Amino acid sequence: MPDDLRTLVGRCLKGDQTAMAELVGRFQRQVYGLCLRMVSSHQDAEDLTQETFVRALKNLAKWDPQREFRPWLFAIAGNRCRSLLATRLKRPPRTSLVEEIADPSPDRETRRQTMEEINLALQKLRTEYREAFLLFHQQELSYAEISEVLDCPVGTVKTWIHRARGELARHLKRRMAEEASHELPKV
Repeated sequence: MPDDLRTLVGRCLKGDQTAMAELVGRFQRQVYGLCLRMVSSHQDAEDLTQETFVRALKNLAKWDPQREFRPWLFAIAGNRCRSLLATRLKRPPRTSLVEEIADPSPDRETRRQTMEEINLALQKLRTEYREAFLLFHQQELSYAEISEVLDCPVGTVKTWIHRARGELARHLKRRMAEEASHELPKV
């Protein structure tokens, strides 16, 4: 761990509010990004990001300084996301009260549709596949760091990421084929 991060954590442990804000600021976007990809809701991702930092700061004294900080923090975020996803399975899905306003620009629309397809495909993955995939591709963690975050062997992490890629590719190919078949003129 870099010395500046070690010093920052030390200041946090002494109750330095400025250091706590700096620590949150340093990792907030990464944690939010992970949470958003896992739960597909901006509001839930914001709440989970806040919960992650509350828990991390509360339990900072339990963190082992010999280990990397980021995987420890992502493990907390992943646990919060999995808890929310488990709760969602027990309740009916929310409906959006605000409709999306369509952007007339075809490039933006195509991009939005592509991102929507990718997010839909990600949500269809098993939770552990999705989390491993996002930690690797979005957060750029190594297999070893992901192994630590998810508390499983490196080989399992590699398998989950490989399977996630395959399932995403199959889903996107299937969707492209469906789109193409709908666009063909009827004879």
